[in-house]
Amino acid sequence: MKEKSESSRILYRMLMEKGYSEEFSDLISQNLNTDFTAGRMIGYLSHYTSLPEAEIVDEMLSILSDRNRIMQKKEMEAANARWNEMTWNRPLFDEEGDRS
Repeated sequence: MKEKSESSRILYRMLMEKGYSEEFSDLISQNLNTDFTAGRMIGYLSHYTSLPEAEIVDEMLSILSDRNRIMQKKEMEAANARWNEMTWNRPLFDEEGDRS
């Protein structure tokens, strides 16, 4: 599995300090292993003194879903940019003078 980011390690310590088990804290921080995703969870947890584990898992899944949507959007934007470049750089007329 990918090495944890600094924010992910902070998230792990935060969960441990809030009294969650080592196994649970490790599982959450392994899944939220980037600064972006761990930072989102840290922000969420900072508003609460304690939450049921199920709510933390629900938030983790929501964060991962958002991350996947952002990645898909960026992939689609890159594909669209390539398509636009291809259509802009293509000749308007072929060699015989007909429209392409």
